[in-house]
Amino acid sequence: MSIRNLESLFNPASIAVFGASLRVGSVGTTVWHNLSSGSYQGALYAVNPKHRKLGSHPVVAKAADLPEVPDLAVICTPPASVPGLIEALGRLGTRAAVVMTAGMTGQQKQAMLDAASPHLLRILGPNCIGLLAPHQGLNASFSHIDAQPGEVAFVSQSGALVTAMLDWAQGRGIGFSYFVSLGEHADVDFGDMLDYLASDAKTRAILLYAESIESPRKFMSAARSAARNKPVIVVKAGRSAPGQLAAASHTGALAGSDMVFEAAIARAGMLRVNTLQELFLAAETLSRFRTNTSDSMTILTNGGGAGVMAVDAAAYAGVKLAGLSDSTRHKLDAVLPANWSGSNPVDIIGDAPVARYEQALKILKNDVSSGAILFIHAPTAIVPSAEIARALVPIAQHQPGVAPRLMSCWLGDKAVKHARQLFQDADIANFDTPELAIRAFSMLQRYRRNQAELMETPPALLTDLRPDTATIRKLVLAALASGRELLSEPEAKAVLDACHIPVVPTLRIRATAAAAVKAAVAIGFPVVLKILSDDISHKSDVGGVALNLHDEADVRAAARAMLARIKRQQPGARLQGFTVQAMVQRAHAQELIVGSTIDPVFGPVILFGQGGTAVEVTADRAVALPPLNVPLAKALVSRTRVARLLAGWRDTPAADEAALHQVLVAVSQLLAEVPEIAELDINPLIVNFEGAMALDARIRLSAQAPGGANNFAIRPYPAQLEETVQWQGRALLLRPIRPEDEASHMDFLQQLDPEDIRMRVFYSRRSIERSELARLVQIDYAREMAFVAQAPGPDGQLQTLGVARAMVDPDNVDAEFGVIVRSELKGTGLGRLLMDKLVAYLRAQGTQRLVATVLDHNERMLKMARDMGFQEDPTKKDSGEGTKGIFLPLT
Repeated sequence: MSIRNLESLFNPASIAVFGASLRVGSVGTTVWHNLSSGSYQGALYAVNPKHRKLGSHPVVAKAADLPEVPDLAVICTPPASVPGLIEALGRLGTRAAVVMTAGMTGQQKQAMLDAASPHLLRILGPNCIGLLAPHQGLNASFSHIDAQPGEVAFVSQSGALVTAMLDWAQGRGIGFSYFVSLGEHADVDFGDMLDYLASDAKTRAILLYAESIESPRKFMSAARSAARNKPVIVVKAGRSAPGQLAAASHTGALAGSDMVFEAAIARAGMLRVNTLQELFLAAETLSRFRTNTSDSMTILTNGGGAGVMAVDAAAYAGVKLAGLSDSTRHKLDAVLPANWSGSNPVDIIGDAPVARYEQALKILKNDVSSGAILFIHAPTAIVPSAEIARALVPIAQHQPGVAPRLMSCWLGDKAVKHARQLFQDADIANFDTPELAIRAFSMLQRYRRNQAELMETPPALLTDLRPDTATIRKLVLAALASGRELLSEPEAKAVLDACHIPVVPTLRIRATAAAAVKAAVAIGFPVVLKILSDDISHKSDVGGVALNLHDEADVRAAARAMLARIKRQQPGARLQGFTVQAMVQRAHAQELIVGSTIDPVFGPVILFGQGGTAVEVTADRAVALPPLNVPLAKALVSRTRVARLLAGWRDTPAADEAALHQVLVAVSQLLAEVPEIAELDINPLIVNFEGAMALDARIRLSAQAPGGANNFAIRPYPAQLEETVQWQGRALLLRPIRPEDEASHMDFLQQLDPEDIRMRVFYSRRSIERSELARLVQIDYAREMAFVAQAPGPDGQLQTLGVARAMVDPDNVDAEFGVIVRSELKGTGLGRLLMDKLVAYLRAQGTQRLVATVLDHNERMLKMARDMGFQEDPTKKDSGEGTKGIFLPLT
C-alpha cells in the first residue's frame, strides 16, 4: 500500500483511544495521559465500555458512539478484540490505526489485516509503543518522555530503543520530526516510512533501527528514493550468526546475510552504523553537520596530547589531514607563539588567551583548503572555557546557506559544561572526545561514497559484453533435463567462455592413469589434474587436485593416488573422469574469487575477494548487488584488502584491473540472463598485468529459477525499452534516460527558450544546478521514467531533442508527467511521439492515471492533451498562478 492514508496516521485531525483508562501501569492509561496532557490541538476521544468519564473527560462505550469519525484510532485492547475494532472503524471511515496490543496470534493479525484492507485502513504495529509527531504536538505512545520538534526522524523495530533515543536526545537538545515504533510491522513497514519521510518537508534526515527486511525490492526502491533527497542512517541488529538467530525469533522473519545487508545499504545510498552509540553519534552529526562535504580536516587544539590522539584516530579511520598552505602558515605565525606546532594539528599552546583562539579560528575558516575544522579544548586555569566559547560562537556559528565547517570537542566535564552548552545552543556540532568527532567525520565520508554508488544505474546487459545466451541456455537446460544441478567443470568453463571470461583450456578424459598421461602429453607439461564427479563439489577438500605435474611419471602417480584417496574417503562418489589442463604460471599473479549466490532477502548477489584454497580462512571478501557496471565493480574491489595488492608494490607491477572489472560485469550480466543459476564460484581467478583468467569454476543450477534480472533487488536500466523509429526522414532513438546523459541533457536545456522552460516547470531559469541536473538523469526506474528522443547532430554525436517524464506515486495510482522538446521543434509531433511511448509504458506497469498541472495559456500542451483524451480535473483548483489540472485514465 505504501503511503496511502499515512497522512491520517501522522497528522490526524481527531484521535480516538480504545482502552483509555486511569488504571495505574496500564498502556491505555499512559497513552491517554500523553495525548490528553500534551499540546495536541485536534479532537480527542476516549473509548472504554467500563468507564463513563476519565477525570472530567467523557468516555464512550464503542466506536459507533463517537460524535465524529476519528482520523486515527489508537488501540490498547486485548488481542481478540482488535480485528473486530478494525472492521468497525473501517466501516465508519477511519483511515489509520496504531495497534499497541501485544501477543496477537498469526491468525488474529491476518484477520486484522483482512478487516483493514477493503477500507484502505493503515495499521502501525501491532506490539508497538506508538508514534510521536512533535511538530503536531502528537504523542500517541506509551513512552515516558516526549520529544522536542526537530528535523530528524527515527523509525525503529524496537520500542525500547525509541524510549532510549528519546531520553538521550532530550539531554542533548536534539529535536525530531517523527518518532515511530513499527513493532511487528504487519502493515506499515520501513518502505512505507521511507516513502512518507522522503517527501516530508519537516524531515531533513532519517534514522532507522532494523532487525529484518521482508519486502526487499520495495525497501530498496523506497530507500534509494529517500536517500536521493536526504541522509538515511541505518543500524542493523544481527551482525553475527547468533545475533541473526535472535533477530529471527524476535521479529518472526528470516534474517539475511549481514554482508549482503551492508552491500544493500551502500547501494541504496544510505549509511550503515554498527552500534547504538554510533546511531546517537549519527543523530548529532546529521543534526548539526550534515551539509559539510569536506574530504580533509584541520585540527585546532590548545593541547598537544589531545591533538596527537585526534591524529591517531584520523589515521585509523582513514581521515585525511589537510596540509596548511604557506599563506595560512604565515598568518598563524603572526598571531601564535614561536613554539606553536607549525603544522596540522595547529597547537596554539595551553596558555592561549581568548584573542589567540579567535585569531587562529578566523584564519583557518578563511582558508577553504583547510577542510573541516575540529576544535579541541582542554580546560585550563588561564581563562574560563565558557569565556572562550562565548567569543568563538559568532565565528564558529555557520551562516544560512553556508555548509558548517566546525566540529567541536570540549574535553572534560564540569569545567567545560557551560562552554559545551553554549556551542550546543548555537547549533554547532559537539562531541565528547576527539575520537568520536573523527568517527563522525568518517561516517560522512562513507555516506558520500555510498551516495556515489546510488547514482550508478547500469543496464542488465552491456552490448559489447553481451553473453552468448543461446549456448549457455543449451548447457543449462541439458543439465537440468538430465536431473543434474551441478555443472561439470568443463561445462562451467564453457559458460564462462560464452560470457567472454578467459578460461584455461581443459580436456575431459576417463578416470584412468593412462588417459591422464595421454592428455597431459597432448597439452604439454606442466599440467594440472583434477577429479571430475557430480558428488564432489569442492575438489581440493578431498585431494582431488594435483598441481604442477612436470612429466608422465608425475601424472601417472598423481592419478593413481587421487583415485585411491577418493575411493578411501568418499567410496560412494560417482566418478565421471578426470580433467587435465595446462598449469598456468603467470608472474606476480593474485589468486582471486568471483562468485554469486541467492540471498534469501535481497536475491542474487555477487562476491569478490582473495581466492585460493584458504578463501574461508582469509575471509577477505566483499559483496555487491547486481547489476554492475565498471564504477560499481571498482567500488566492490576497493572494499577488500587484496585491492591494495592489485595496485602493485615495489617491483610488482599493477594488475590489469580493467580485465578484472570486465569479469565482474560479465558475471553480473550472466546472472541477469540466466535465472537458473543459483550459485557460481570462479576460484581461483588469477589476475596480473597480463589480464585475468579463470582456472576453475563451479556452477550450481536450480529449476526454480531464483535468479535473473526480475529477481534483482535493484531494477536495472531497462535497455529493452530502447527503439529506433523513423521521424521526418531521420532515424530517431527513443530510450530511457541514463546517468551518462548529464552533459547532453544540459546542452538540451540550454537550447530551450526561457518561456518554454517556464511553461514546463513554472520558472524561467535556463541554467540549472548540478544537483538538480543529477536528479533529472539519475532516476530510479522502479519509481520514475523519462524517455529521451535523440538524433545525430552536425558533429555526428547524438543530441537530445526532447524528453517526456513521469513520476509515479508509491502506490502506482497517479503518475505526474511533463514533456518538453527543443524550441525549434515545437509543433512537429515530437512531443506526441514521446507521450505515446510514455503512456504505453505506464499502462504496461499498471499505473492508473496520468496527471499534470498546466498553465492556462499553454495552448499547445492543452491541445495535445485534448487530442490524447485527457480530461480536466475538477479537484485540482487553480493555485492562483493560472493553472489547471488534467488527467488521463490508463486502466
